[in-house]
Amino acid sequence: MINPRKAAIIGCGFVGSSIAFSLMQRGLFSQLVLLDVNHAKAEGEAMDLSHGLPYAASMDLYAGTYDDVADCALIIITAGANQKPGETRLDLIGKNIGILRSIIPEISRRGFEGILMVVSNPVDVLTYAAWRLSGFPAHRVIGSGTVLDTARLKQLLGQHLRVDSRNVHAFIIGEHGDSELAVWSSANISGIDLEHFCALRGCSDPRDAMERLYQGVRDSAYEIIARKGATYYGIAMAVRRIAECIIKDEQSVLPVSVVLQGEYGLDGLCLSIPSILGKNGLEKVLEIPLDRRETDALTGSAAQLRQVIRQLSL
Repeated sequence: MINPRKAAIIGCGFVGSSIAFSLMQRGLFSQLVLLDVNHAKAEGEAMDLSHGLPYAASMDLYAGTYDDVADCALIIITAGANQKPGETRLDLIGKNIGILRSIIPEISRRGFEGILMVVSNPVDVLTYAAWRLSGFPAHRVIGSGTVLDTARLKQLLGQHLRVDSRNVHAFIIGEHGDSELAVWSSANISGIDLEHFCALRGCSDPRDAMERLYQGVRDSAYEIIARKGATYYGIAMAVRRIAECIIKDEQSVLPVSVVLQGEYGLDGLCLSIPSILGKNGLEKVLEIPLDRRETDALTGSAAQLRQVIRQLSL
């Protein structure tokens, strides 16, 4: 029996604890379980967070074990090695696949029937690995994908155009990493074509600005890591948004990492693609219009990830 108001976070590092803090403030769940290979760390985080509950929504927040996850509506996996300065997300594969191999069987043998969300990097590869290792239906296994990258694009574009970033409608899709791409062909500001809005704002060379903004999004994690060692606040808010879509059955569209089964002519891998999210997890993968350049870039991103996946022996 699934408890729709219960979630678990596996991994209590910077990312996992920041997600717990964000979820606690939102009040989405009545129970939140924290798990970590270092149980004392999970206990410490649970204690620290619980001390703020008098100023937040009522919640049972505690450190637990895998026996506590069976009835969760959502399990969020953040456990894994951190990305170091100069290291790409794909460089983390060997370490984090090993960690995933120890986590997934523990979840599966408890009869878990909820939604599994992978946040650890490289998220697209690990989401695919979680799907294969778990044997769960594809709609129940998603990754945080490019939801954060898309937020970064909206924020930078809004800043550049001097407009509220919540009025910016654009996606980053493909790999959550160096081969990701911005879908400029359908980007708009509250329904106004992006290039037209740029003209209204007096932007003399929108194409050049778009390229600089895209590079800023793609490289932002490296820039943050170089300055403070890790990124965690932005991804915590992105994960909270995904969780909200699922728990509230919003049927909202977000570019999460999903198992592709023929969409865009691709299969046998996970990529970050705009998808409808609801109580069943993945409700529908959307094949949004892409121009030729974007189609080629998505195909190239998929080819890079497929080559990596073939080496995993899943």
